[in-house]
Amino acid sequence: MSHDSGSSAGAGVESLSLDLLAHALAGVRDPRDRKSCRLASRAFARAEAASRRAARVLRREALPRALRTFPALSSLDLSACAGLDDASLAAALPVPGSSAEPPGLLLPVRRVRLARASGVGWRGLEALVAACPRLEAVDLSHCVAAGDREMAALAAAGLRELVMDKCLGVTDVGLAKVAVGCPGLQSLNVKWCREISDIGVKLLAKKCPELRSVDISYLKVTNESLRSLSTLEKLEDIAMVSCLFIDDDGLQMLSMCNSLQAIGSTCKNLVEIGLSKCNGVTDDGIVSLVAHCCDLRTIDVTCCHLLTNDALAAIAENCRKIECLRLESCPFISEKGLEPIATLCSHLKEIDLTDCRINDAALQHLASCSELLILKLGLCSSISDEGLVYISSNCGKLVELDLYRCSAITDDGLAAVASGCKKIRMLNLCYCTQITDAGLKHVSALEELTNLELRCLRRITGIGITSIAIGCTSLIELDLKRCYSVDDAGLWALSRYSQNLRQLTISYCQVTGLGLCHLLGSLRCLQDVKMVHLSWVSIEGFEMRR
Repeated sequence: MSHDSGSSAGAGVESLSLDLLAHALAGVRDPRDRKSCRLASRAFARAEAASRRAARVLRREALPRALRTFPALSSLDLSACAGLDDASLAAALPVPGSSAEPPGLLLPVRRVRLARASGVGWRGLEALVAACPRLEAVDLSHCVAAGDREMAALAAAGLRELVMDKCLGVTDVGLAKVAVGCPGLQSLNVKWCREISDIGVKLLAKKCPELRSVDISYLKVTNESLRSLSTLEKLEDIAMVSCLFIDDDGLQMLSMCNSLQAIGSTCKNLVEIGLSKCNGVTDDGIVSLVAHCCDLRTIDVTCCHLLTNDALAAIAENCRKIECLRLESCPFISEKGLEPIATLCSHLKEIDLTDCRINDAALQHLASCSELLILKLGLCSSISDEGLVYISSNCGKLVELDLYRCSAITDDGLAAVASGCKKIRMLNLCYCTQITDAGLKHVSALEELTNLELRCLRRITGIGITSIAIGCTSLIELDLKRCYSVDDAGLWALSRYSQNLRQLTISYCQVTGLGLCHLLGSLRCLQDVKMVHLSWVSIEGFEMRR
C-alpha cells in the first residue's frame, strides 16, 4: 500500500508543468534541500535545469555540459574554473552562424565573472561576446595580463558594468575602446590600472554620460580627472582610495573653486564617495563637497590625516541621511566632532573610529544613534566599560562590534554589551587583555554570535571556551591564537556543541594530540584550521588526525 502511495505521489509530481515545479523550487532556500528535491524526483531536476539562472563552474571540462544543461543561465561564474584558457572557452561556446549549431542557440547570459582567469585573452573574450548577445556585465578583476586588446574585444558587447581591478596592461587606449564601444556604461572599476591617466578618464566622462559608479583608486590621476568626472550628472558613487595627487585645491574651473566643489556642484545625485588615503583632502574640501551633496549616504575618509571636527560638523549639518561614516586613523577627530553627528544623523548605521583619539564621552554621544549596526573602535585605548554601558543602553540593533586592542575593557563592559546588544553576530576582543572566563560567560549569552576573535587573551581558559561553545551554537569562526591557557577542555566543548564551526585558529594553545584528534573528527563543517606552534602536540598527534 505504501508502494502504491509513493508511486501515485511520484506520478503527481511528474504531471506538473516545469514552470510550476520551478516556482515551488524557488521557495526552497537551503541548497541542501534543493539537492534533495533533485535527487528525489527527475521532474524537479528537469525543472531546476530549465529555470536555473546562475552557475559557478569549477572545471573547464564541465563548462560545455553546464551550458547545455542550464539553457536559461543569466549569470556565469568562471573565476574558479581551473585551467580555463581561450581555446577551452571558445570550444564550450556556440558559434553564431555555424551550420553545426541549431539556430537560436546563442546564450542568454548577461553577467560573466572571469576574476583571476589569467588564461583568458582577447580571443576567448571575442568568442564570449559573440556567443552572448545580451551580455551586460563582465568582471576581469586580477587578470593581470589583460590589456588594451582585451578591452577592445569587450567593447563590442556594449557593456553596462565592467570590473577590471588590477588589469595592469590596460592603458588610456584600452579605456578609450571601452568608452567608445560602451556608451551606456553605468559602472566601471579601474582600481590599480596604473597606466590609466587623466586623458583616459576625460574621454570616459565624455563618452559615457550614464555612469553612476566609478572606482579610480590607486591611479596616478590628478584633480583634472575630478574635473572630468564632475560633468557626469548621474554619478552616485565615486571611489578614489590613495589617489595621492588629488586634493581640495584642484584646478580653477570657471566659477568653481576646486575639484571637490566641482563634484559637489554638478554631481548632486552622489550617494557614496570614497576618499580613503587622499592625503591632500582637508576640511575645506569636505565642507565644499557636502554643501551640495546632501543625499550622501556613505563617506569614507579613512587615513585623511588633516581632517578635524570642522569636517564632521559640516557633514552633520548637510548630510542628515548619512548611514555609513568611515573615519579610521583621523587623529584630529574627537568627541566634539561626533556630538553633531550623533545629534543630527539619526539614520547612522555604521561608523568606523579605529585608531581615533576618542573616549567614553564620544560613545555617550553615539549612544543616541539607535539605528547603529556596526561600530568599530579598534585601537581606541581611552574607551572603557563606561563607554560600552552607554552604547548598550540604546544600540540594541548592533550586529558588529570591534574592540581590537581596547585594553581598558573588562568583564563588566562585556556584561553590559551582552545585556543590551543581543543581536551581535561579530565581536572582536583581540588583545583586550583584562578579559577573563567571567567575561566570556557574559558573551555566551549572545545566541546569534557567528564570528568571535579572542586573540592573545591570556586570562581565558577552557572554562571560558566551554561557556562560549554551549551558549553560542551559531558560531562559524573562532580565533584563539596565543590564548596560552586554553587546553583540551575547550576543544572538547567545541567538538560537542559548535557543530557549525567552519574556521578555527588555535595556534600557540596548550592543546594535545588527543584533543586535536577529537575536535577534527567531530566537526563536520570545519573547513580551515590554523594550528601553528602547538608544542604539546607530538608528530604522532598530527598523524592521528589524517
